[in-house]
Amino acid sequence: MADPSSYRPRPGEIPDSPGVYRFRDEHRRVIYVGKAKSLRQRLANYFQDLANLHPRTRTMVTTAASVEWTVVSTEVEALQLEYSWIKEYDPRFNVKYRDDKSYPYLAVTMNEEFPRVQVMRGHKKKGVRYFGPYAHAWAIRDTVDLLLRVFPVRTCSAGVFKNATRTGRPCLLGYIGKCSAPCVERVSPEDHRELAEEFCDFMAGRTGTYLRRLERQMSDAAEEMEYERAARLRDDIEALKKAMEKNAVVLADATDADLVAVAEDELEAAVQIFHVRGGRVRGQRGWVTDKVEEVTTGALVEHALQQLYGEESGDAVPKEVLVPALPDPVEPVQEWLTGRRGANVSLRVPQRGDKKALMETVERNAQQSLALHKTKRASDLTTRSRALEEIADALVLDSAPLRIECYDISHLQGDDVVASMVVFEDGLARKSEYRRFQIKGFAGQDDVRSMHEVITRRFRRYLAEKEKTGEWGDDENPGAVPDASPDGPDTARSGLQDDDGRPRKFAYPPQLVVVDGGQPQVAAARRALDELGIDDIAVCGLAKRLEEVWLPDDDDPVVLPRSSEGLYLLQRVRDEAHRFAITYQRAKRAKRFRSSPLDDVPGLGETRRQALIKHFGSLKKLRSATIDEICEVPGVGRKTAETVAVALARSTPSAPAVNTATGEIMDDVDLADDAEDMHDATDGDPVTPGSPGAPVPAGAPEDRRGQER
Repeated sequence: MADPSSYRPRPGEIPDSPGVYRFRDEHRRVIYVGKAKSLRQRLANYFQDLANLHPRTRTMVTTAASVEWTVVSTEVEALQLEYSWIKEYDPRFNVKYRDDKSYPYLAVTMNEEFPRVQVMRGHKKKGVRYFGPYAHAWAIRDTVDLLLRVFPVRTCSAGVFKNATRTGRPCLLGYIGKCSAPCVERVSPEDHRELAEEFCDFMAGRTGTYLRRLERQMSDAAEEMEYERAARLRDDIEALKKAMEKNAVVLADATDADLVAVAEDELEAAVQIFHVRGGRVRGQRGWVTDKVEEVTTGALVEHALQQLYGEESGDAVPKEVLVPALPDPVEPVQEWLTGRRGANVSLRVPQRGDKKALMETVERNAQQSLALHKTKRASDLTTRSRALEEIADALVLDSAPLRIECYDISHLQGDDVVASMVVFEDGLARKSEYRRFQIKGFAGQDDVRSMHEVITRRFRRYLAEKEKTGEWGDDENPGAVPDASPDGPDTARSGLQDDDGRPRKFAYPPQLVVVDGGQPQVAAARRALDELGIDDIAVCGLAKRLEEVWLPDDDDPVVLPRSSEGLYLLQRVRDEAHRFAITYQRAKRAKRFRSSPLDDVPGLGETRRQALIKHFGSLKKLRSATIDEICEVPGVGRKTAETVAVALARSTPSAPAVNTATGEIMDDVDLADDAEDMHDATDGDPVTPGSPGAPVPAGAPEDRRGQER
């Protein structure tokens, strides 16, 4: 715990001008970013008597080891720079609204030849029209299902579309009239795009034109005694009205506005946003955040607006933003929003009428969201704090372990041995800092030796990074030798400098290392740290059988009560490490089964490999082909053909492959089919060990699934 007076700037050193400041910890990691109209006045608030500070602010200033600032010209520039740095550094003590990218949108891919209507999440793509966000994906599908009667736009995936084009038969929606079937040329690309444009216009709120047009067509059809057509148009009108009822009119003047409401207590705050377009609620979203310092409602609103519009531009920023309290000062925020939109934006608090009533509805949603969040055990700040304190008491630690790293080893009968490292900060998973390792020091199954290697490699890198910061010299730490070999795809050097505030991959140490296992694994981890001269990091292990906590050099485990929040947190950390390790191990195993001798041919890419297999039908026939026959494949020259022939000759199996389950001799076609089945089984979400669909190597007996860890 640092004393803020040890890094307090000297009097007169801080400029009295707008700017952005950063607090860093002892490892040069940015832990807090803030902006100020006057840097001198703002930073002085942090260096007062600790007893007068908010508990979270006190924790931040005692965790920090230095402070630095950047002067800017205006408060708008400070607002923009603060947002950029928060996105870049992800400081642990800043206001962070969770669940931001989980909300689904109704998207129309206008950047394709045949636009497609679909549900989309995540970052927005160029050339795609978005409507929403919606609270649930099923709400989007219900709306689309109603609108497809009138606007039969394509909704199928690229694979389904290509298959229908190839076979000349549309999908089911094409047969029942809910798709105009551009795949079989029932409509031209121009007509289909016009349909998509009309669909977008209707979703944007321009509904009256289409309803009046359909009503006129229905009347004309009835006058001409085309009663079936009139009935169909009547049903179309009812479908449109039903879709419109799902988004009832809330503001009579066809207003485009976003309403932001906040519900808060001393520890947390919930934000709810209603997106109103054309007077109708077109989308809703909500966030929850921990209050890291004594922050006003106006400041929470300002952070919410940064989160909401930081990546938006143009019409995505509405003409009017209604909030419960204005940021102080309000002018820079309003100017920033105007710059994002490219036109004037009104930021105000509604005082009366329909907008005030709607704001009260949004506030009730925010209060319900905060109450629901409080019931979620894993995300409750008080519960997390209690869990960390229980762990500190049980393991006799000096302070609560704010950063916990957990390691697990995974393999299948000694093959594809890998390890995982997961990170929890303040009791929450920090997935951006997960790492995975391939065991390289030896072959075979030895969990204890594997654990020793992984811990050694991880903390050797930590010592190497610490040495580069100048915190010690080589004579003080002879064990600090960089790990020259890469640990896998997730542990490549980032090239980031320490001054960026984002330490290199292993530069930030934990307060507690947890290993998945009992006394042998714990002893191996402790021995690895001792060999590197590290004695300020606690180590424990969590054994699966009885959920016992093992400490180094203790013959008896620590038994936490089953109802303990500390045990619950350790179990979550251990289970996450196991999930991450076994997912990586399965991916490596699947890749190994899909490997081919052609993969190692230099200069032979994926396209030409597929062309060779498609031309000859199997690897066996390709192996028996002559160089002249290989040259007949489009794109394959004589030099490449000679290289392929040599590579296949070297990889010729000495004996035929045998399916050990059936005794059947397998040729290359069978092996290729098995590899493809393995590819299908491992695509998509990770499969729980032992569950149906968990991949098993070709020819392996069924009970091998139980031997995977």
